[in-house]
Amino acid sequence: MSDRNLVIVGGGFAGTKLAQCIEHRLPPDWRTTLISQENFITYNPLLPEVVGASILPGHVIAPHRQMTCCATVNMTQVTEIDVASRTVHYLGEGSGMLEYDELVLACGSNANLDIVKGMGNYALPLKTLGDALFLRNRVISRLEQAELQPNPVQRRWLMTFVIIGGGFSGVETAGELVDFLYSSLRFYPRIKPEDLRICLLHGTDRLLPELSASLGAFTLRKMVQRGVDVRLKARAVLVTDRAVHLDSGDIIEGGTVACTIGTASNPLIDQIPAPKVRGRLQVNADMSVPGVAGVWALGDCAAVPNARDNTVSPPTAQFADRQAKHLARNILAKLDGRPTQPFSYRPMGQLSAIGHNKAVAEIFGLKISGFI
Repeated sequence: MSDRNLVIVGGGFAGTKLAQCIEHRLPPDWRTTLISQENFITYNPLLPEVVGASILPGHVIAPHRQMTCCATVNMTQVTEIDVASRTVHYLGEGSGMLEYDELVLACGSNANLDIVKGMGNYALPLKTLGDALFLRNRVISRLEQAELQPNPVQRRWLMTFVIIGGGFSGVETAGELVDFLYSSLRFYPRIKPEDLRICLLHGTDRLLPELSASLGAFTLRKMVQRGVDVRLKARAVLVTDRAVHLDSGDIIEGGTVACTIGTASNPLIDQIPAPKVRGRLQVNADMSVPGVAGVWALGDCAAVPNARDNTVSPPTAQFADRQAKHLARNILAKLDGRPTQPFSYRPMGQLSAIGHNKAVAEIFGLKISGFI
């Protein structure tokens, strides 16, 4: 009898953790294949620290082949999923096909820069390690250009950095830029502190809406104290090569625009004949895809219901990790003929670094802020 295949599409938090949890526990006639466009996992919450050069790029990635032992790792791009024939088609050095008995979709989401006109052409995303390195190199390039610029108006433009989005990534990126830029001034004597401008735009009335209002207010105070130009209820409607236009009519001129908002569904999700919720696959309580035999989904690409509070799980690493552990148990239960269980998890909390050795956190309801 030939081996049976469990195929995991996606090498992010969810897919990698699932491979780790299940590879040693499957029956002997089963094998696990992890398919990912990269041969490493990226710890995305640490990308702002790469931008600010607080940590080295190698510290935010880990090779899949070192994290798994028995799973087969294929670095390739999945082009098609045929649920009728239970095959996954991919394109690497050449085209290929892989049959599956059980398929897990953990392919995440993509950046969507089309939600604001011009953002796709002129704003820099922060979704991958490559994005973080590109943004960091842009910051260094602007410092070099400003050092040689005799015109104070043009120098101010070069030293203006606009960040769109006041969630975790936006706040952490702004904090890192403040630390990095001001600490770099001693190497650029022609650039004065008044030349620097970091502007953080957020569409709602408080920063970090994922946390409590008091922690959002604390973050706002600290950001303003450190010289960040925070604009709340400010929505970008147009990004050009020279400026960001707001819905209020204000225009913020700046040489670098970074975008931490906007997600789009992975194109592979559209190929699955199942209901979608805001671009995410609507799955059953046990993370199986309704109406599609042998297919499961978790992580950012799936709207996973949380039985603990009857809400949809947020697309965070914390939930992806717990979903992967739970799905491993459910897949093994199915193979053993046992009933699967609904996903239920009480989140531990959230944490955000805001620069200068400070952070805000809400852990099991306890609010923490400052140096500790």
